[in-house]
Amino acid sequence: MRAQKIFGIVGWKNSGKTTLVEALVREMTGRGLLVSTVKHAHHAFDIDVPGKDSYRHREAGAHEVIVASGQRWALMHELREAPEPPLGELLAKLAPCDLVLVEGFKQGTHPKIEVARFKREEGLIADQDGAVMAVATDDETLAGRHLALPLNDAAAIVEFIRQNLAADW
Repeated sequence: MRAQKIFGIVGWKNSGKTTLVEALVREMTGRGLLVSTVKHAHHAFDIDVPGKDSYRHREAGAHEVIVASGQRWALMHELREAPEPPLGELLAKLAPCDLVLVEGFKQGTHPKIEVARFKREEGLIADQDGAVMAVATDDETLAGRHLALPLNDAAAIVEFIRQNLAADW
């Protein structure tokens, strides 16, 4: 059984979080690691196609819908006015893996890297969140007083994550 470690990628909208997560997943899986991801969305979203059977089941009021095929399966859970589950509850639903990369969930206490590609009026999340351990950027001046990581060097960022989690991979 593999130990589950988590590391977050945060940043303001359109900062490049998803692009970085994608690069990190590619780098880590290329090293033979089993990586899962959790993505936080700030709006209503749909992963189902209107008119398809699973969509119709959900719209009819099903609490959960599993769609399965020979290639994949997916579970959709409707909150139906219940509060959004905390990150820990979502993590508990994942199978064991080497690392879970969490995109978003800025308020979590897990270790994080902030992505910053340009100066923002809002400032850095790292300035208010001690769980942000570094800023991934292609302009070191944007990191301010925080450790700057090279945004376009996934291998260097993976090494930073590995060291900070004391991972043996």
